[in-house]
Amino acid sequence: MELRTIRYFLAVAREENMTRAAELLHVTQPTLSKQLKSLEDELGKKLFIRHSFNIELTEEGILLRKRAKDLVSIADKITTEFLSLNDITGGDIYFGLAESYQIRYLAAEIKAFKNSYPDLRYHITSGDTEQVTEKLDKGVIDFAVLAEEPNRDKYHYLTFPKADLWGVVMPADCPLAEKENISVDDLSGLPLFCSEQSWNHDIPRWCGNKIDNLHLEGSFRLSYNGSLFVKEGLGYLLTLEHLIDTSPDSGLVFRPLTPKLETKLYLIWKKYQVFTPIAEKMLEKLKEWLQD
Repeated sequence: MELRTIRYFLAVAREENMTRAAELLHVTQPTLSKQLKSLEDELGKKLFIRHSFNIELTEEGILLRKRAKDLVSIADKITTEFLSLNDITGGDIYFGLAESYQIRYLAAEIKAFKNSYPDLRYHITSGDTEQVTEKLDKGVIDFAVLAEEPNRDKYHYLTFPKADLWGVVMPADCPLAEKENISVDDLSGLPLFCSEQSWNHDIPRWCGNKIDNLHLEGSFRLSYNGSLFVKEGLGYLLTLEHLIDTSPDSGLVFRPLTPKLETKLYLIWKKYQVFTPIAEKMLEKLKEWLQD
């Protein structure tokens, strides 16, 4: 399976049209069709359903698209890493980040680092623990930031200086907003929104066996999306402080949980990781910051 053919496949999957994909790839349509047919023969699976004016991915095609994106990302990362092996003034660094207001401190460190190394190119992707650690394990990213204690057998890590505070985001005019703190009994039976990761790991730390009294109305990977449902009066969002705009004009308020629930943030990287020179220097700076 050639990397070029994989790129052809991704272009057709993205455009959903053979003619447009061929134009973007600067190849003839017969050449492109031949390459894709060869890929299907090699895998022994049908990847596309061809309609009159568009192309639709089969289930096998959808699976290949997910794997192919990672494969191409890794290949591109390897190329840039080798090109920058002798470059100590710049290069590419890849981060996978959890949601937290403390990311602003990391952004400040990256800004200061870029002032010293103006040829630095940094790439950011966001997601929960499962998403970013998968990319880290595959070598797609160099560093990840987790809102969950990392696996010490697989990763080196540094702990952020502060912890994030948990609470409830709700409409400012609802009766619950009159309370200064929110207990598990206050939330019993109410429609709640929360990330799946936090519902399974953080919330049980707070409420123990009373988790059965709480009703998860829906899960969101991004707190902002959950806040939109809160604004519509569909429920209450369990989230970290500072992630959602709760200014006076927002129509929303944040109330901390009681007893207090906090989550620490961790910067992690793989054990035995071989970094490019610029990533190694970035790690040195991050160690100075987080170990100070």
